[in-house]
Amino acid sequence: MATNVPFKITSSFIKQVPEEYSWLVHGLMNILGYATLFIPGYLTFKYVRKINYISYGGDGWCFRSIQMCYGEEESGGASGNPPSVIQRSTSQEIISILFHFFGLQVSYLTWGVLQEKVMTQKYQSGMETEHFKDSQFLVFVNRVLAFCMSGIYIFCTKQTRHRCPLYKYAFCSFSNIMSSWCQYEALKYVSFPHQVLAKAAKTIPVMLMGRIITKTKYEYYEYVTSVILSIGMLIFMLDVGNDRTDSAITTFSGAILLILYIIFDSFTSNWQQALFKTYKIKPVQMMCCVNLFSCIFTAVSLLQQNVFFKSFHFMLKYPQFIVDCLLLSVCSAAGQLFIFSTIAKFGPLIFAIITTIRQGLSVLLSCIIYNHHVTIAGTFGITLVFTSVLLRIYCGQRLKNLRKNLNTPQKIAV
Repeated sequence: MATNVPFKITSSFIKQVPEEYSWLVHGLMNILGYATLFIPGYLTFKYVRKINYISYGGDGWCFRSIQMCYGEEESGGASGNPPSVIQRSTSQEIISILFHFFGLQVSYLTWGVLQEKVMTQKYQSGMETEHFKDSQFLVFVNRVLAFCMSGIYIFCTKQTRHRCPLYKYAFCSFSNIMSSWCQYEALKYVSFPHQVLAKAAKTIPVMLMGRIITKTKYEYYEYVTSVILSIGMLIFMLDVGNDRTDSAITTFSGAILLILYIIFDSFTSNWQQALFKTYKIKPVQMMCCVNLFSCIFTAVSLLQQNVFFKSFHFMLKYPQFIVDCLLLSVCSAAGQLFIFSTIAKFGPLIFAIITTIRQGLSVLLSCIIYNHHVTIAGTFGITLVFTSVLLRIYCGQRLKNLRKNLNTPQKIAV
């Protein structure tokens, strides 16, 4: 009985917190749960580096495990013969982008509709109806299925040598978990159209994070179009069509969650691109390793908060939730594979542009299915968002052609 005392104290404390701020308490508890893994892992990392354990060598399972987790080859992914670079024509590049674009649309448009249903609709069993409230459990189920799918694929196919130390995946795994959690929680405070349009503003954070993490340099027109895109998003957010702005507190909570989502998601894509460049990782390898850490983090946090079995009981009580949860996880896993592949081939900024278009389509689909209202101001905001995307494409093509003409030697007439 003594082991249940902390959970009872925690539950009573959460019940006393106003509903508008419950997300803050749950978020802090999740982070504390992850810290119980991060802190021992960090201390182990510092100790292994301090005694230079890996340089001693060894053949035991303990040494191999530590080397896999913390060992880093000095030459990184560039060791040995450099990988051959495949030159693709413009038409091949367009076909590849379109393939990734439509793959993301199909998987994540379906995922977006199911996401809103799971977090906002009531489930019924007999005379009882109930909302599902634990966002972290949804993240856990999604990551388990994604890890299993990628793990089976790696096991059944021949893969290139994996060189990246496992601990480096923990950072993007944590940011990925938190971005997903913020995304689910935000649906309790803002409507789905407002959420997906807010995501359109992440091009600026992606660029700023790229400058910090990967030292990527962007053109001036890319900054200008990103600002236009953000203004369009802001106009849409101020649109009176939000059907969940019951109070200023609710609006504030939703805005904070969306800002946190954008920050975490921007870090995730740029960190993953840095790993792709340094270690030449395959997208499916990235997917498997990131989801491995995500499964561990979320499982430990759920068990510590004593909510894992409550969510599992909810699944058994409402069979329709099981169907929705599985479909949501399948779409999420398929979408993850396209995400990792897009970031690996085209970088986080192109990925952000593709998802911006996807988000606009999600808004239209959500408005049709769930009867959300968009006023003239909201329509103007959406127009600005997509105008900025088209302007970015046009300026990019113009700049590419100008550079090509400058590098082409001119023929001298005789």
